[in-house]
Amino acid sequence: MEKLQVPKESSTLKNWPINEDWASVLAGGGVILTVLFLFNISSPSYNWTTGPEFLGIISNSENIFRLLAQLVLVLVFSSIAAVLIGKKIQHFAFTFLGVFLLTQLALLVAGSGVARQFNLEAVIFSLSFGLLIGNLFNLPEWFKKNLATELFVKIGLVLLGASVIFGDILKAGSLGLIQALVVVVSVWYFAFWVCKKLKVDEELQMMISSAVSICGVSAAIATSGAIHGDPKKLSYVISMVLITAIPMMLLMPLAAEWMGLSQEVTGAWLGGSIDTSGAVVASGSLVGEKALQISTIVKFSQNVLLGIAAFAISVYWTYTQTPEGQHYEKPTLGVIWDRFPKFVLGFLGASILFSFFIETEIYNEVKGGLKSFQNLWFALAFTAIGLETNFKDLIQESNQKPLFAFLIAQGFNVLITLGIAYFLFS
Repeated sequence: MEKLQVPKESSTLKNWPINEDWASVLAGGGVILTVLFLFNISSPSYNWTTGPEFLGIISNSENIFRLLAQLVLVLVFSSIAAVLIGKKIQHFAFTFLGVFLLTQLALLVAGSGVARQFNLEAVIFSLSFGLLIGNLFNLPEWFKKNLATELFVKIGLVLLGASVIFGDILKAGSLGLIQALVVVVSVWYFAFWVCKKLKVDEELQMMISSAVSICGVSAAIATSGAIHGDPKKLSYVISMVLITAIPMMLLMPLAAEWMGLSQEVTGAWLGGSIDTSGAVVASGSLVGEKALQISTIVKFSQNVLLGIAAFAISVYWTYTQTPEGQHYEKPTLGVIWDRFPKFVLGFLGASILFSFFIETEIYNEVKGGLKSFQNLWFALAFTAIGLETNFKDLIQESNQKPLFAFLIAQGFNVLITLGIAYFLFS
């Protein structure tokens, strides 16, 4: 059975002591500095209603120049980050161009009059196109290994910091941290209990519990590293996280609208329930700007707990699960820093920069370009998620118990997070 390719957050070149989080901070920071001090690239236009308007968009020289300029800048900084985390530049560049072209198709479809009428975002189409191609065609192994999904998400999140006022982070972040603490502890223990009841093996128990309760893919990867887990099991957990995030991303905003929830409550609910940062951003975007900000801040509050959780899991696993005759290095406080999601620092840094050091006039001039790059990186990430997601992984008989445990825990997560979000943010 072909397994989903796992984003390797700790993959590095020997001569480059840098992980994926720091690479995303450097790439996002480079884009911000380029737009601020070198040149500001206007966003290409994708909106069209009639056939002639569509032909005008794809043939307009100014629009093509904007598109090519955006391609060059995104390719350059993505490639720098990819090289820093150990990817081969030639393979990454070819993969990136394929993902970029497919994403541009999604942006054009999302710019149609019908899509805009129903408020269908580009990430929905980029995800759908990726899923269609990824499951209908056998993609080369080198292509899958260079999709860099998590890297794209993290670069986009660093850029998102430029649009979030720091005062809002302090105000909503405190509530988000309270919510994160309650949700993470309660959901983690519930998921662990369900896994034990269904007799899921111990490695999967830890990975599933962390993935559901903390922050999805990143938590699963951190937990697997903390317990020296089986990569095949980690691959399966990530498959479940990515696939279940798709309907949650689309249906939860509709459910929030049906229940009449405010954008603040909806954002807190989305940020605390959905397991991937990219899906949180996409679903928050479907609701509104305020929901996007709150959902991102709440998700970051959970991400902050990842280092603490990884440390606690390391201690537990080291002292209770070390195989006889095998010695694991004893965990130290350095584990917390090693597992801390560094791209959060990039997000905060961008927010501080534009909140306190950049004049309002300058910010108003560049915010459109930065927003365009942010949206593009998120769309690239969801195209990549679709391309690397294989539905066959979920229908294997041996995987049914972990799947049931994951779905039950996720249902509990959605319900308890809704109650806590309403209590704190209403």
